[in-house]
Amino acid sequence: MSEIGVSTIASDFDYADALARCARGEQAALHQLYRQEGARLLGVVMRIVKDRGMAEDIVHDACLNIWQRADSFDPERGSARTWIFSIARHLELNAIRQRDREIRVDINDPGELADDDTYQQSLSTTVEAFDWQTGQQMDECLQQLETERRNCVLHAYVDGLSHAEISAHTGAPLGTVKAWIKRSLLRLRECMS
Repeated sequence: MSEIGVSTIASDFDYADALARCARGEQAALHQLYRQEGARLLGVVMRIVKDRGMAEDIVHDACLNIWQRADSFDPERGSARTWIFSIARHLELNAIRQRDREIRVDINDPGELADDDTYQQSLSTTVEAFDWQTGQQMDECLQQLETERRNCVLHAYVDGLSHAEISAHTGAPLGTVKAWIKRSLLRLRECMS
């Protein structure tokens, strides 16, 4: 009796062809890749990061990277499937490093922040750097964003909603909300400079 493993299940799918079609801009190819490997990618990432929301974000980002970098796949250096999983692996390791660098603060203890010199310096610099006259420019830049994306940014930074709350409010997937906010902030930064 032969043992059925992941490699057997996936053997009929042509990953290299799917990547070549992604490189040509065929969105259906990315959709097929996701349907073929999305659950396995999520499982692999979940085992490492142990946080479903973070894992979903990483898989989302991996799919974006696969789409954007499909033309850089070189079959001489390895299999297409390995290349796909290496992208997810790279992103999960970066996420873990970032998570480990985060400063954990008890928000219920305002004295903890008040005593933190780094926080006070950061706050002072932020207040000094913000020029209230840029408000009009900010409004103009916000108007350049698509309505859904602008609303996500405003929900996050004006209403103080978390990404999960924005996702629930808008009905958009959590990974999509995070990607919209991230890209919108980059566009705002470009517009403001």
